[in-house]
Amino acid sequence: MFEIRAICDPDDTDRVTTALTSAFTTGDVRTYPTRDGRRTRLYLTADHRPTPQDWPTPEQAYANAPSINSEIGWTARFLAEAGCFTELGREFYLRKAALLDRIALLGESDGFHGEDGETALAAALYLLDMDQPGVICDPRAYVRQQYARSLTNDQ
Repeated sequence: MFEIRAICDPDDTDRVTTALTSAFTTGDVRTYPTRDGRRTRLYLTADHRPTPQDWPTPEQAYANAPSINSEIGWTARFLAEAGCFTELGREFYLRKAALLDRIALLGESDGFHGEDGETALAAALYLLDMDQPGVICDPRAYVRQQYARSLTNDQ
């Protein structure tokens, strides 16, 4: 991850921003006037675009996963057995995020893009922030990548 600063004419701000966001995976663009007020400073956090092999498709990521019902059961049992104020750990948050992603994918395959997708995104963002704060990528793709890796490491 790296920081980009560009100074440009205010009329070119959109064009420069579009070029940078198409070349890199970026965070929010912050704009400020230069000291003389004639140009615009653009600041954005960026990362190289991942290659397709870095991100498995949902079908690839969940091919060897236990059933959704089994994962719901595991999650419920884990929480029931955990003591109050117990730190749950990465495995719990990864499996929970993957479960929510799989549930959201079921709705999305039927054309429904509602709260399930938002919940899956929130869980994915939590895991991503837990693992690598400040990393810029598709959070749900990150969950799929990490889940697929965890399945291959467990076997």
